Amino acid sequence: MRRPAVAGQFYAGDRPGLMREVEECFKSPLGPQKVPSPGRGPRRILGGVAPHAGFMFSGGVASHLYAEVASDGVPKIFVILGPNHTGRGSSIALSMEDFETPLGVAKVDQELAEALRTDLVDVDNQAHHSEHSIEVQLPFIQYLSQDFTFVPICMAFQDYDAAVSVGETIRDAIKDRDAVVIASTDFSHYVSAATAKAKDAVALKAVEEMDPKGLYRAVMDENISMCGYGPVMAMLTACRGGKARILKYATSGDVRPMKDVVGYASVVVEK
Repeated sequence: MRRPAVAGQFYAGDRPGLMREVEECFKSPLGPQKVPSPGRGPRRILGGVAPHAGFMFSGGVASHLYAEVASDGVPKIFVILGPNHTGRGSSIALSMEDFETPLGVAKVDQELAEALRTDLVDVDNQAHHSEHSIEVQLPFIQYLSQDFTFVPICMAFQDYDAAVSVGETIRDAIKDRDAVVIASTDFSHYVSAATAKAKDAVALKAVEEMDPKGLYRAVMDENISMCGYGPVMAMLTACRGGKARILKYATSGDVRPMKDVVGYASVVVEK
């Protein structure tokens, strides 16, 4: 079992508090402003992008994606890719350990995880133990449903070819499964709001065009301090053929006045 690393820090550390906090994210001015009711839905969603800062700052933006998931029908499986902020463990690592949060235990889909093991993707639980980027997505999903499994993939190595290879592996493995692929990332870090919005717009244009190579070039050419561009490239590759829609963009400065901000975006990819 992987115990929560940032409960009580990035989000509330107890079940009642976390349930309220997730609801507040949905109802916040930066959120969809209503709490969704999960239904059957058409199941058109293939993937998405959500931020991973503390819920106070990025939860409203993240909740846009999960509101879409709720109305579309919660899938049986999620593949969640996030960057490795700690530097621990393998360069690209999946975990076989179930993840615990204050809302319960999110079980790893062992069969799918085995299918995703390659020469490039190792099983390495250590890479996940202190990493928050995947963990903070789980309370939103658990709020909507307890009937799901997931596979976490933590990426320290975010080279274009590696990310595309991971995406292609995911695409093949989930072909006949009811699965959604989520890339966890924040966008520009600690720059002015104007700079963040201008640079992040370039990255988001490539995401909207479903263009992983264009995203990589944008990040490199514009020097965009986006922490999870590798997970996003992998998600876009896994969801090739889908159509991306930008749901919400905001910065930490939209939550609280500050000189330097972090950019957050929520994106959905549909059939």
